[in-house]
Amino acid sequence: MQQIELGKSGVMVSPLGIGTWAWGDSLYWGFGRGYGARDLEQAFEETLRAGINFFDTAEIYSLGKAETFLGEFMHATRARNPALENEVHIATKFFPLPYRVTKGFLLRALRGSLKRLGLQTVDLYQMHWAFPPVSIESWMDAMAEAVEKNLTRAVGVSNYNADQVRRAHKRLAQHGIPLASNQIEYSLLHRHPDFNGVMDTCRELNVTVIAYSPLKFGVLTGKYSPAHPLPGARGSQFSYAYLAQIQPLVLELKRIAEKYNQSIPQVAINWTIQHGTIPIPGAKNLKQAKENAGALGWNLSREDVEFLDEMSARVTSAP
Repeated sequence: MQQIELGKSGVMVSPLGIGTWAWGDSLYWGFGRGYGARDLEQAFEETLRAGINFFDTAEIYSLGKAETFLGEFMHATRARNPALENEVHIATKFFPLPYRVTKGFLLRALRGSLKRLGLQTVDLYQMHWAFPPVSIESWMDAMAEAVEKNLTRAVGVSNYNADQVRRAHKRLAQHGIPLASNQIEYSLLHRHPDFNGVMDTCRELNVTVIAYSPLKFGVLTGKYSPAHPLPGARGSQFSYAYLAQIQPLVLELKRIAEKYNQSIPQVAINWTIQHGTIPIPGAKNLKQAKENAGALGWNLSREDVEFLDEMSARVTSAP
């Protein structure tokens, strides 16, 4: 499988990754109710079989459980197949809680993540948000130290706007380190980065965009409608009116999916790839892992990408 470089960092990953927000999360995703640890392990193994080697996690996902699961699965798989020693690439994140006010907090948090993952170094370490009171420049200095100490191979940010990306990029450059990535929400139902300068800035600075929630929390799977709303906590985010408003897009996704002999979520994920991002959909079980992998190995035509662009703008801008 073709590998994609994260910015100019030298870190090469598959053109699609897997997000692990749902790994162990019972409050939002319902871990323990419909899926469990064995389902996650099967999803991990199937993802690797498909040639997808990039996994994204964070210290706050299930308060460290997602990192622990990922570490356990990775090492169990490597024990069975030592050839996979260098074939799994891990990204995790630091959350700038208000009491974390010095670079020492970042380094300690990274070492905690590494311990849960069972690693000496991580491929990509990311700032989860650009929250005050600590400046972006101070956190990038701390990230540079993490690189110098060989705790991470590359530095990324997440949920940064265009100006914040420029500041992070500039500060890291003073240390001779490229800003590898900006992880942002991006999907057919979340197009803000196309219009607020984030995508343009990342392209200009050679910063790879990692697209989280490319299926908009499951809304773009085609399973949900006003008659069949999303379950649990997710359902409270999407009103009857919203689900009704986006149905024209869902119907067009179904039509295009049939044209390519693919599924609706595979079309939605492939659309994000055609826009130059590395999408990281979640995978809670074997079926979802197979579904995600099916977004690779084919491409939407330019005409269909442009048509979906237009449909996306139409349904998201409707009153």
